[in-house]
Amino acid sequence: MKLTTAQALVRWMLAQRTELFDGTVAPLFPGVFAIFGHGNVLGLGNALEEVRDRIPVWRGHNEQGMALAAVGIGKATHRRQVGVATSSIGPGALNMVTAAGVAHANRLPLLLLPGDTFTGRAPDPVLQQVEHFHDPTATVNDAFRAVSRYFDRITRPEQLLSTLPQVARVLTDPADCGPVTLALPQDVQAESYDFPDALFAPVVHRPLRQRPDLFALAEAASAIRGASRPLLVVGGGVRYSGAAGRALRFAEQHNIPVVETTAGRTLIPHDHPLHAGPLGITGSTSANVLAGEADLVIAVGTRLQDFTTASWTVFSPDARLLSLNAARFDAVKHGSFALVADADEGLRELTDVLASWQAPADWAGRAQTERAKWDAHITSLRTPSTALPTYAQVVGVVNDVSEPTDYVMTASGGLPGELIGGWRATGESTMDVEYGFSCMGYELAGAWGAAIAHTQGVVTTLLGDGSYLMLNSELFSAAFAGHGFVAVVCDNDGYAVIHRLQTGQGGAGFNNLYADCTTGHPEPPRTDFAAHASAMGCAVFPVDSLAGLEGAYRKAREVAVAEKRPAVVVIRTHPSSWTEAGAWWEVGVPEVSHRSEIAQAREEVLEGKAKQVRYLS
Repeated sequence: MKLTTAQALVRWMLAQRTELFDGTVAPLFPGVFAIFGHGNVLGLGNALEEVRDRIPVWRGHNEQGMALAAVGIGKATHRRQVGVATSSIGPGALNMVTAAGVAHANRLPLLLLPGDTFTGRAPDPVLQQVEHFHDPTATVNDAFRAVSRYFDRITRPEQLLSTLPQVARVLTDPADCGPVTLALPQDVQAESYDFPDALFAPVVHRPLRQRPDLFALAEAASAIRGASRPLLVVGGGVRYSGAAGRALRFAEQHNIPVVETTAGRTLIPHDHPLHAGPLGITGSTSANVLAGEADLVIAVGTRLQDFTTASWTVFSPDARLLSLNAARFDAVKHGSFALVADADEGLRELTDVLASWQAPADWAGRAQTERAKWDAHITSLRTPSTALPTYAQVVGVVNDVSEPTDYVMTASGGLPGELIGGWRATGESTMDVEYGFSCMGYELAGAWGAAIAHTQGVVTTLLGDGSYLMLNSELFSAAFAGHGFVAVVCDNDGYAVIHRLQTGQGGAGFNNLYADCTTGHPEPPRTDFAAHASAMGCAVFPVDSLAGLEGAYRKAREVAVAEKRPAVVVIRTHPSSWTEAGAWWEVGVPEVSHRSEIAQAREEVLEGKAKQVRYLS
């Protein structure tokens, strides 16, 4: 079949299918986000236009934003579908590098198809080309190498025959999942080749279920039997395996308290008696107390990021660490005993081997006791007051109104701590807190992708004024495409959570809150978020107090669904009220400073580092 490189790539994409966790089969690539330029409009653009009735193409308005929307699809479908984004060369391509970083840090599938400069080099330097004086083969797309799980530059059409199987492997492999970048020189996109029909035969990709090594399984079971205070930590790998039910049954059968990581939030019903809450800095004191007393930590499907481990101070130095993970890279971290397996299969086989073994009842009962204390604390934080509304109060209203099939999101600033620590889950796998890369702007762009993928319930994203101003163009993209979600914008006059870190570590408030910034105006302008969102095609619901938030949020939910466009709720919030889990985080406090407050903070850093567990046996 004689096709151009671009036509062959698109036809291959159409042939790829995926089995969802409910057993149904869907397209592996449900759509393409595109901004066309001279580097991709004729090759890939024409190829996509030829099949526009078979695969949706959504027009983006910022390359970073549309690529983040593609990431949102991967998360909302639990890595069973893959968002695709294409751009022209130069600035358009580089704009997508940040989204690749988000996907890479969070182990999410993403296919990026940036245009590239001419391989023939006849018109060099072409418009938007960056020339490298000592390496003519280098282009700006090489910047993707550091944030791609798999990178290739297609310099001949027939190279697709060897690279496309690797593309599918990385995008669907539980252990190696991450972003794939195929750089496409614009002359090669248009070149043709006689491709074999077999390249376009339909393929259904099913979840891979690696089983544990029998020797490792026996050793893991022996370690669990020898524990008197085991703690089960469930992470994103449990979600992507579809193993939430298995993890809960494992905890129930063996009477083991269970805590969640950021990526594992909403896997366990909030009110379950074995649920001790979310773990770490943005987690809960209840989970952190149990983590500090556990003698065996069973970490399933987590890469143990510093916010989960409180910079490795949350666990007892006497604890053992058992990591069940599909990726051996993660399983061997920090001296852990590695059990390399799919989360669902690994937990199933561990249950079989452990049989009727159970942890002591008094230890299991600690989960409910400690979480009750944390729940009471969150309830007190949610209680209305006469001051400006707090993040905790806003989250409480959204939580109370939300249904079990809804999907809630955030990414950066102070709101991750409020959702991770304070949200009370009633539905499974219904939260996306992008706190692996903590990318400002993901809140709105990712919500667009989630709204495409999450077909049941309402998608709600919560964000601060800083994130809104960072990247808001995809509000219009979603409104234009007809994808509705709710955005709750909390305006607290600046980058308040970084101000908190700055002043909390002894620094002077500087360049974060508007009051601490350089300005040429005695009364600096304020952003009218409601007017801006309205101009972007959104329905808007400004609120001047907490009392009006519930009604506005309910109306926004109705409009987002009925009118298929974003509905934006805007509310002023308090700049310095936060939910605290009492955990420590290592940051780089200066060793030398003229401020005594910084000198004191430096001493506290040294005290914290003395408590760090560097290696668990």
